Amino acid sequence: MDDLDPSELMRMLAAVVDTDRVRFPDAREASAARLIVEPASPQEIIEVVRKCESDGFPLAPMGATRTLAQIRRQPAAVGVSLARMDRVVDYEPDDMTVIAEAGLTLGALNACTAAHGQRLPCDPANPELTTLGALVGAAKSGPLRLSEGGVRDLLIGIRFVGHGGRLIHGGGRVVKNVAGYDLMKVMTGAFGTLGITTETIFKVRPLPENYSLAITSFDTAADALEAARRAEEAASLIHLEVLSPLLGHKFARPGRSVVLAGFGGSRTEANYYRAHVSNALRRNTQMLTGGDAIAHYQWLRDLDFAGPAMVAQLAVLPAELPGCLEACGAEFRAHAASGVAQIFLAMNHDNKEICDAVGRWREIAHKAHGHLRVLEARSDVRASLEMFDQPPEPATRLMRRLKAAFDPKNIFNPGGFIAGI
Repeated sequence: MDDLDPSELMRMLAAVVDTDRVRFPDAREASAARLIVEPASPQEIIEVVRKCESDGFPLAPMGATRTLAQIRRQPAAVGVSLARMDRVVDYEPDDMTVIAEAGLTLGALNACTAAHGQRLPCDPANPELTTLGALVGAAKSGPLRLSEGGVRDLLIGIRFVGHGGRLIHGGGRVVKNVAGYDLMKVMTGAFGTLGITTETIFKVRPLPENYSLAITSFDTAADALEAARRAEEAASLIHLEVLSPLLGHKFARPGRSVVLAGFGGSRTEANYYRAHVSNALRRNTQMLTGGDAIAHYQWLRDLDFAGPAMVAQLAVLPAELPGCLEACGAEFRAHAASGVAQIFLAMNHDNKEICDAVGRWREIAHKAHGHLRVLEARSDVRASLEMFDQPPEPATRLMRRLKAAFDPKNIFNPGGFIAGI
């Protein structure tokens, strides 16, 4: 369909969605889709999917397009924006469950639940830009992964439009609902290759009491990672991060490796953890509480790597992380107790250096029985990189079988996942 005139494609889609909700992409969206459609209901998504299947148009579900713009090698014919499907459908604070449409942002959802002292404790960067559909599709997470788990641990129900325009349901509104197949885990991290999520059901958590943040710094990353290990053993932490020296200035400690340990609980628990974390870090530790602690946590969550040439995410066993980071020799933000780190190269590296670094980092990850995914890369080198790591062949075969079963016409974000799936 590359030779199809976008204006003709617009005319064809306007037959199933009102003309004012079919448009050309903006600058960011242009790398992900040639035309954007904005359905306002599941029924309209069903009609769009049926049209794309019958005419062979590849489509891709879209949020803010930050991830999709990185992983697509060429634009899909149609980008399905869920911006008009952004309602909280039902929220039961007493049951601690919330049902929301996939176009609602995480920031907007948590603004709603905060009035009842609750939150959905997934914390990718910039939650005001992260739709729930993108949160699920890309399995996004942040510092709170240590204490709260990931999306798949909190998602208890899902609705999505799949092959043939069928509206498929998985899970339910009850936390202990175990009926049917676990479609929530299948759809989490599938990057829109199996269908278009329309509605999500999450369990929410209470906001932590007496949240506090311990911050200290060290001359070397190795010393900081060792201190983080001691802090993890000393207290039940909400999150635990280590920043390499290049990022120290973000927290007023230029040239030094920074440790940030968050904790909370009752006043008695918080005081206990404060003493034990301070002792474990063995430094002149700064202790923040209240609004100062929350502001610094948000800076950590939304940390900007300042226009890097490439950012990748390393995932290994926590015990392996310090050795892998040392071997990679790159700057990083590490979720130290989770075994996950974002590592990056500055903009002044050329394309060969970037490609070589990705290959070397993947070898290091594989030796530790882990994996590495490229999160973002400079536009001129992106086509030369495999954004996803290559899993073992049995896993790849299983993924291909799932793709064939869920999307036999291969229209849902084709090529936007592992091994070109």
